[in-house]
Amino acid sequence: MSEITIQAEVATVNGGVRMHYRRAGKGPLLVLLHGWPQTNHCWRHVVPELAAKFTVVTPDLRGYGLTDKPTTGYDKRTMASDIAQLVEKLGFDKAKVVGHDRGARVAHRWALDRPDQVERLVLMDILPTREVRDQLDMGIAHGYWHWWFHLQPDLPERLAGQNVGLYLGHFFEKWTYNRHGLPASAIDEYVRAFSSPGALRAGFDDYRATFPTDMDLDDADFAAGRRLKMPLLLLWGSESFLSKLPVVDIWHRYGTDVRGEAIPECGHFIAEERPAATLEHLLGFL
Repeated sequence: MSEITIQAEVATVNGGVRMHYRRAGKGPLLVLLHGWPQTNHCWRHVVPELAAKFTVVTPDLRGYGLTDKPTTGYDKRTMASDIAQLVEKLGFDKAKVVGHDRGARVAHRWALDRPDQVERLVLMDILPTREVRDQLDMGIAHGYWHWWFHLQPDLPERLAGQNVGLYLGHFFEKWTYNRHGLPASAIDEYVRAFSSPGALRAGFDDYRATFPTDMDLDDADFAAGRRLKMPLLLLWGSESFLSKLPVVDIWHRYGTDVRGEAIPECGHFIAEERPAATLEHLLGFL
């Protein structure tokens, strides 16, 4: 495979938000959306091979990484429109989309709001947001405890801001299969990103937008019978907090063409923990 050039670029979207993204390859557009507590750095292992077949774009979402961190706009409809506008500015009218964690929630909303723009959809290690609420029990509460903490005003910034590395490090250890966490260089990159002014607040605002804004939109769409019509692939780690849930059955209520599989010996951070398996699934589906 010839060497792939990855370019760092910036575009202005949604009335002035400067969005940082990386771009590589040529061909049909493939957009990869990261989760919390990460940046587009999480896709580094899979971009080169994907870029041999696609134009691969990996944005830093609103509030994350090098993208601007405004004090508003963290509802998933606005965050999805950020990405939709980026796609249009790049000269594409549609894309294949992969989202992980919070990025998967942005991708889900994007596919509901602009189904003609999303050709195929991959969602990694999430349940639909309203299912997290409706299926709440001790297992869900244990896996998603951080949601309820991040929803609190001001307090998470005050506590986590005392030691960003310690707080984020908890997730990189507990959410990985081998419990050794991610490589130190990757953790350093994420800690650096979330130590910049406004970054912790923006990440928590992403969660705070869940109730009531994101949930009200999701409930309204579900009640109106809106479902994902494009092919949908679900991937989750065999040792993530979804491992004991009927993930595909749950998502069948939200899409018409749904398939999925757990990746063995994998925690939450799929593209970093098991990049070869991730690539195999993505290339086979996309």
